[in-house]
Amino acid sequence: MTRWQPLPATLPREARHLVEQLRLLKGRTGLSLAGLARRTAYSKSSWQRYLSGDRLPPRGAAQVLCRLAGGDQARLLALWELAEQAWPQGASEPRTEAVPESQAEAVPEPPTGQRRWRIAALAAFALVALLTAGLLWALPRRGGRLRGRPPRRRVQPSLS
Repeated sequence: MTRWQPLPATLPREARHLVEQLRLLKGRTGLSLAGLARRTAYSKSSWQRYLSGDRLPPRGAAQVLCRLAGGDQARLLALWELAEQAWPQGASEPRTEAVPESQAEAVPEPPTGQRRWRIAALAAFALVALLTAGLLWALPRRGGRLRGRPPRRRVQPSLS
């Protein structure tokens, strides 16, 4: 179990309560901050800021942590709303839209390294497809037919 530093004394009660709940959820997952970063779209340093009370976590971060820990999302999001209103100005991260639960479970966010490989593979595939299309278009044609093939003989209908 992680030993947390005490929360800042200037943190409002609602914000303190949210961070404490997030810490409990993080502990329930059994993941380290690095493990949490690998399983979510948020970095290790971001999780450190959120769980130390330095920054208000985005709503999506709270949701994904709650999902990973199997917590009560409705309760946690209510806590998040209260904390957002009470959080000191200038200490919050940019607000992100919440991901519907059905979408988040259907398509898990790949780790950063895997995402880079996926993007590189898609770019390579697109390049190969573009080159293939260009080569097929540029092949020399003769009379509408590709070179190397003998022309078809036309059969004349017989008048009997």
